[in-house]
Amino acid sequence: MKFHPTPLPGAYTIELEKRGDDRGFFARFFCQREFQEAGIPCSVVQINNSLSAKAGTLRGMHYQLPPAAEIKIVRCISGALYDIIVDLRPDSPTFSRWFGIELSEENRLMLFVPRGFAHGFMTLADNTEAFYLVSAFYEPAQERGLRFDDPHFALKWPRTPVDISDKDRAWPSFDAAFHGVELMRNLK
Repeated sequence: MKFHPTPLPGAYTIELEKRGDDRGFFARFFCQREFQEAGIPCSVVQINNSLSAKAGTLRGMHYQLPPAAEIKIVRCISGALYDIIVDLRPDSPTFSRWFGIELSEENRLMLFVPRGFAHGFMTLADNTEAFYLVSAFYEPAQERGLRFDDPHFALKWPRTPVDISDKDRAWPSFDAAFHGVELMRNLK
């Protein structure tokens, strides 16, 4: 795997190192040793899979508060999606900035999302399937979210969403107290 830093410290795009021949190729999707050697902490306790039937489906912007704060490694395995992360670590030089990237079945890129980041994506094709590794168990009481259209962050989505859950539409506008920003001060 090749790890490429994003403009947000601690977040990376990950490129598979394919070993191929006339049959196709083989590549590691995850190797804890390679992550450790790159100085990127990650242990996986869940593997999630989502399928979105329509292009323009928006899922996000989700995260969990400590002690259930999550690391995610996201890959699109069918179709294409535009993935966005937002830095919510109050001591970070990039606090409240965001980064977006297209993940697709063609480019096979992955996105490493550190603890203290909100995460969401919009599908760019029908029947888009995402696969992601997660470092913490889902804890409903620790779940929070950002509005996909909150002017505080001014996220630039590739199009207007055509399908978004009621829960994701209902997140409040950014408020540091509700969003638990102070609780993320000492995330490792």
